[in-house]
Amino acid sequence: MNTEAADRARNTESAEHLGEPDAAHVTGRQILALAIPALGALVAEPLFVLADSAIVGRLGPAQLAGLGTAGSALNTLVGVCIFLAYSTTAQVSRLIGAGRRAEGMARGVDGMYLAAGLGVLLAVIGASCADPVVRWLGAGAQAAPYAATYLRLSCLGLPGMLLVLAATGLLRGLHDMRTPLVVAGVAAVANTLVNWILVYPCGLGIAGSAAGTASVQTAMGAVYVYVVVKACRAQGVVARFNARALRASLSANVALLTRTVWLRVYVIAAVWGAGRLGTVALAAHTIAANLWSGLALALDALAIAAQALVGHELGAGRIEATRRMVARMNWWGLGFGVLTGVGLAALSPVLAAVFTSDRAVAHALVPVLLVAAACQPVAGVVFVLDGILIGAGDATFLAWASFACTLVFLGALALVVAAGWGLVWLWVAIGVFTLARLAAFWTRSAGSAWLRVGAQR
Repeated sequence: MNTEAADRARNTESAEHLGEPDAAHVTGRQILALAIPALGALVAEPLFVLADSAIVGRLGPAQLAGLGTAGSALNTLVGVCIFLAYSTTAQVSRLIGAGRRAEGMARGVDGMYLAAGLGVLLAVIGASCADPVVRWLGAGAQAAPYAATYLRLSCLGLPGMLLVLAATGLLRGLHDMRTPLVVAGVAAVANTLVNWILVYPCGLGIAGSAAGTASVQTAMGAVYVYVVVKACRAQGVVARFNARALRASLSANVALLTRTVWLRVYVIAAVWGAGRLGTVALAAHTIAANLWSGLALALDALAIAAQALVGHELGAGRIEATRRMVARMNWWGLGFGVLTGVGLAALSPVLAAVFTSDRAVAHALVPVLLVAAACQPVAGVVFVLDGILIGAGDATFLAWASFACTLVFLGALALVVAAGWGLVWLWVAIGVFTLARLAAFWTRSAGSAWLRVGAQR
């Protein structure tokens, strides 16, 4: 017992020395210090897509449709690979909390090697299969050549993009949220300038937009490699390739990958269901889903803060402090959800007018936004609990929970489509999915199986 107490004392001293918050004394300011830069970095990535859309949109509707089709494929690939950031954050923060900073950084480097290898593999597959992929996604005869061109060239940026995900996870594990914010912000501006130059003065059209984005993503990856190598040298860590560590990192990431895949199934199934309800329903659902995803960025920023804090505290062996911090983070999630919900409900008529001039779509959209607004407080707590369990390394549970909750949603969706109940009821099904996740995560967090302390998860 004395040895255990001494270890905990050393861990607390280490946390104070590193300037990292003790969960027993985490303040709102410290939570925001982690969440706000994380939110800035999250917002910067969608700016890439918006800039590409604005630049390519002036080339013509076929080019814009091609961009939309290729972008859907790329977003799916990158979305599925988000586990690279989440898993790395959890592993690094836990080891840092256990006082094993050098080992934590080495584990983050392993994640970066995994990201680079996976990025190269996906780039080769994506570039080789660009034509059949865009046809499978339904690109028309006019848009398909542009979509294939964009997808083929953009795949060249996947190694850099996945490196960015893994390196961001490493830095988050170190509680460094500022570097990802700065890199993402600068890259968003550079992406806009480079793409405009390549598309218009250089006359490369949609190929210039794809090449510009891939170049900026590769440059981002290179910047992160420089930052991480420099940090490793300061800690005496050799950032060398380790095949055994790479296999271990891949094995540790399988469960998180499974979790993410099931969440993508839910998103795709919702789009399919809206399409079955008609063109107006699909248009309204697209707008509502985009707004839902935008609000999710604010909630995800809290989840990222929770990942870093929980991993660190469990690594340090502070169970009671972890529980107190979880309770506080849940209140923060609920509060943010109430704010976003009230804002969405109040602005729903205005948003309908902003996003569509079609009266039928606007009429269908407003009640859907009210349902989405009602779900926001629940979603706020769900996002935080998801981040907490990721930070705790409870990936196997999250994979099974995502599978079960997706099955619940698919059953509700089948009932809505079969009964022809309309788009509002489809969003009620999304609300049921969110409540199912809350029930699963809340029950899990109330127990102790996820509270595994020390460096090993």
